[in-house]
Amino acid sequence: MIDILFIADFFADQVNGGGELNNQVLIDSLSNKGYNVGCANSHIVDLDFLNREKARKYIVSNFINLPAESKDFIQENLQYTIYEHDHKYLKNRNPAKYENYKAPESEIINKRFYENAELIYCQSNFHSGIVKKNLNLDNIVSVSGNLWSDDSLEFMREMSLKSKKDVCSIMDSATSHKNTEGALKYCHKKGYSYELIPSCPPKQFLSRISNNDRFIFFPLTPETLSRIVVEARMMGLKTITNKRIGAVTEDWFSLKGSNLVDFMYEKKNKIIEKVEEFVNE
Repeated sequence: MIDILFIADFFADQVNGGGELNNQVLIDSLSNKGYNVGCANSHIVDLDFLNREKARKYIVSNFINLPAESKDFIQENLQYTIYEHDHKYLKNRNPAKYENYKAPESEIINKRFYENAELIYCQSNFHSGIVKKNLNLDNIVSVSGNLWSDDSLEFMREMSLKSKKDVCSIMDSATSHKNTEGALKYCHKKGYSYELIPSCPPKQFLSRISNNDRFIFFPLTPETLSRIVVEARMMGLKTITNKRIGAVTEDWFSLKGSNLVDFMYEKKNKIIEKVEEFVNE
């Protein structure tokens, strides 16, 4: 029997998303501490799989593709936590559609799956506040940060030391809720020079952002933390955002550059310790 089975829709070798990158650091860190960690894409986790691949504890991340009967089995029979990256208790996963981020009861789904989890790890105080408002559960906690590999943290420290141009970096995203248009309008209104950064491999993307001295981002939906905003600050940029960014609610958000990199090393250790407490209880 393995120590931990990590269940997610996708992993970092399949999708280069922030949640997947965060999860990979968690998986690697637990493995490096000697835990036997297995990984399974949620769509293959049927009842036969769960009866065959047993673990002491289960960590469930994004689970949109997890079969309904598997959710029922997990919540009734297994010890698990949910490492929440968005809002899968809502039919549309977007609390911005509702006044003060509070959805009507008719829009809530997966309530028992969240209720029966030993803990629900949220990304920020902003994120956990929205989840608590909608689910009204006492097993919701905030880890108040994200996870990066040592290599990534040192890369961002290096990028923070570069001289920077008087230019705004803007993500050139085709995803409407990332609101590239809003960032462009802001720069036009202010008369700021800007550079649109297209999607490209992670280090190349970050390197291009770090050439400039400001990062502009006005998402239309709540960002549970906003990994890219924290990365921009670790690379020494001034960040111009709105109140839909979870990171801006954190006490550490005033830090940037090497100071923030050092803090995220400490934060990583604390998050891993929190997860270990669940695994070892």
